[in-house]
Amino acid sequence: MKIKIKIFFIALLILFPFKSLALIEVDITRGNLSPLPLAVSPLSSDKDDQQALQKELDIKDLGLEISKIVENNLKKSGLFNPLNKDAFLQKPDIAHLKPRFEDWSLIKAQALITGKVNFEDDKLRVEFRLWDVLAGKEMLALAFTTVPKNWRRVGHIISDKVYERLTGEKGYFDTRIIYVSEKGPKTQRIKKLAIMDQDGFNTKYLTLGNELVLTPRFNPTNQMVTYLSYFKNLPRVYLLDIETGMQEVVGDFPGMTFAPRFSPNGKKIIMSFAMDGNSDIYTMDLENRIVERITNHPSIDTSPSYSPDGKYIAFNSDRSGYQQIYVMKSDGSKVKRISFGKGLYGTPVWSPRGDLIAFTKLHKGKFYIGVMRTDGKGERLLTENYYQEAPSWSPNGRVLIFYRETKTDSKGEGFSAKLWSIDLTGYNERLVDTETDASDPSWSSLLSN
Repeated sequence: MKIKIKIFFIALLILFPFKSLALIEVDITRGNLSPLPLAVSPLSSDKDDQQALQKELDIKDLGLEISKIVENNLKKSGLFNPLNKDAFLQKPDIAHLKPRFEDWSLIKAQALITGKVNFEDDKLRVEFRLWDVLAGKEMLALAFTTVPKNWRRVGHIISDKVYERLTGEKGYFDTRIIYVSEKGPKTQRIKKLAIMDQDGFNTKYLTLGNELVLTPRFNPTNQMVTYLSYFKNLPRVYLLDIETGMQEVVGDFPGMTFAPRFSPNGKKIIMSFAMDGNSDIYTMDLENRIVERITNHPSIDTSPSYSPDGKYIAFNSDRSGYQQIYVMKSDGSKVKRISFGKGLYGTPVWSPRGDLIAFTKLHKGKFYIGVMRTDGKGERLLTENYYQEAPSWSPNGRVLIFYRETKTDSKGEGFSAKLWSIDLTGYNERLVDTETDASDPSWSSLLSN
């Protein structure tokens, strides 16, 4: 079922321009070592609304729970330091009407979030305000009306609005992550497609686990997913509509080596598969199913990824003698090698901003996740480990999610695969909670766009 949230503006003060008024200057080249002290007051509600919502959702204090979501999202970004609620001097309902800024300054808060929750005509209405404590004024005020079961999404949308107002960048909290859920010993893994909110909640399993599934990828324009599955040991490319559950086979591609990905407008998929013993890159138009060959080279060309404007394609190839990253025009012309460091480069993924390409690198037995500019300059290795790969960008192009495997012990036990995230500074590396082992993550676009 498609989720819709109506957004009504209560007040919108001093909203533009974002960059000049942002309280935080986000520098993606280094870690933000002094996160902004921020107070997230529990959202208030009157006694009748609180009782009605508790009966509807079996949640004792919905306003408190929504504030926790906002707090956790902002803290995990690494840019904010939510203050302990035990130190708050002003009651939530009074603070929402008119903060006593000297009280919030006393506990070192520079920004304050307040809010109110109502239950009207079986609808949940949430309003919130963002305050600049140092200047003593309101920065942003919005209200949302939706069905009660969407309360977690309201928390994520508030987080995005606050993040955007304070940093000048779009947020990434009202999003989902699709991945391959894994269970069992390494030699007999059961793999299912799974999807969850970006904070690990609301996990759903989309396949039964009786077929091998690999490399799911989101459509940039909607909640459609493409993935690779093996049916009777033959690879098939599938399309899956997350909202309706409808699934269809795009085609059978014997010898396919890497996952299909969508074009930026969602109308094509790009992939690599072997024909006559050689692996090249192809596109398929999803409307007429016409397949077009993009590369024609005796080397192995794989792992293609479009630039956000659709004009270029990054891919990896061993045409130089060992695996490196190349960029070409979307018609296959003007192929140019861009990686020249030591080691093997793979899985290039273009940033949604268009300015960087993420990649996996293997050098001296270690795997790295890194980024480089689209001409190959400015290479930065963000994290290293025994085995890690498959970076995927958050929709604002600030954070990467990937998966990491651990070694087995001498008995062949102890193997695990987990999702991790890291921002472009190389700081704020975090384990992403999943119900099972997990691999091959893909980050959705913002749901509230």
